[in-house]
Amino acid sequence: MLNKKNVIIIGGGPAALMLACSLDHSKYTISIYEKNNALGRKFLVAGKGGFNLTHSEELKQFADRYSPKEFISSFLKQFSNTDFIRWLGSIGIETYTGSSKRVFPVKGIKPIEVLKAIENKLPENKVAVFYDHEWKGWESDALLFKTGNKSVAVEPYITVFALGGASWKVTGSDGTWTNYFKEKNITLNSFYASNCAYKIEWDQNFIKEYAGQALKNGEFSCGGLNKKGEAVITEFGIEGSGIYALSGAIRAQLVQYGIAELKIDLKPELSIESIKTYLENRGNLSVKDVLEKKLNLTSLHISLLKQYTTKEVYNDANSLAGFVKALPLQLTGFAPIDDAISTVGGIAIEELTANLELKKLPHHFCIGEMIDWDAPTGGYLLQACFSMGDALGQYLNKI
Repeated sequence: MLNKKNVIIIGGGPAALMLACSLDHSKYTISIYEKNNALGRKFLVAGKGGFNLTHSEELKQFADRYSPKEFISSFLKQFSNTDFIRWLGSIGIETYTGSSKRVFPVKGIKPIEVLKAIENKLPENKVAVFYDHEWKGWESDALLFKTGNKSVAVEPYITVFALGGASWKVTGSDGTWTNYFKEKNITLNSFYASNCAYKIEWDQNFIKEYAGQALKNGEFSCGGLNKKGEAVITEFGIEGSGIYALSGAIRAQLVQYGIAELKIDLKPELSIESIKTYLENRGNLSVKDVLEKKLNLTSLHISLLKQYTTKEVYNDANSLAGFVKALPLQLTGFAPIDDAISTVGGIAIEELTANLELKKLPHHFCIGEMIDWDAPTGGYLLQACFSMGDALGQYLNKI
């Protein structure tokens, strides 16, 4: 096809790579402009912590994990977790579903191998990649990039921004791009850490003994959200899969009140009545003996109960049973945003059409974590980015 229109993709993360693979190269010339000297830096860092690519839940339940659900749902319908697993297989990445229903590359396949398999699709789709090109805003209708000591202006037909959120600056995801959008009167929401640790003012003797230990098989709740899982006690506070899933509720309370209440059910498989009965009928056993031998609580559990109850409460069966089922912890802050797995904030969803085009800037689109949406860990973050990339590619192929 003569005089093909050019698509410039700014950023080289999962959403950008999926878009580049999905576009029709017979219709467009496709270019990725990446400010680092390699693609997928954050993708690789994420892979160090247990490389789950997506989740195997049914689509309806899958969509419920996102906020706002309505925004992400349409992209999941166009490119679902099943579609993603099938696509990975087509590029040579076989997967398996773990006991948690998370989807991983088969054992032995490393994150760098998954990234390379995706990158290998780029030349097949005639995608040009320009490394060490940092976007520096607009000059009239042209995009400005800094590369080395010089500036380069590029005039695209379609621009797609895939600039990431504001955590893990070492990967290039630093949120500094926001200033350029403010100049265009694009509404941006403040960045906040998500899927992160939260601060607790622990007793120093307690934390010396228990820092690094896990609270397993609990049920965590905040603001009406509940999640079974585990969490790790740290010198800073608490983190883990059971906590990450509550990020939205915790964040809402911290932003509004400066403090959030986390409740932990230490024994979710038992009713409060059963626990009360064990404690009331302890005979010659001490309270600690009942907690250990009858309820199978660990020394960490018991120490937490002692930290957050008075002597009178600890020795009262009814009151202590209530604390076993709903141990209240006060969270007083976020981990530093750069330590967070992901962030919320960025481009306000109201600024975008259903097809991710900026309403105030025709032919300019946004995808990925730079948009203000949220999801827990477990494959949901990556899936949404890949889904957005593919959905936008399919839309652009039709116009």
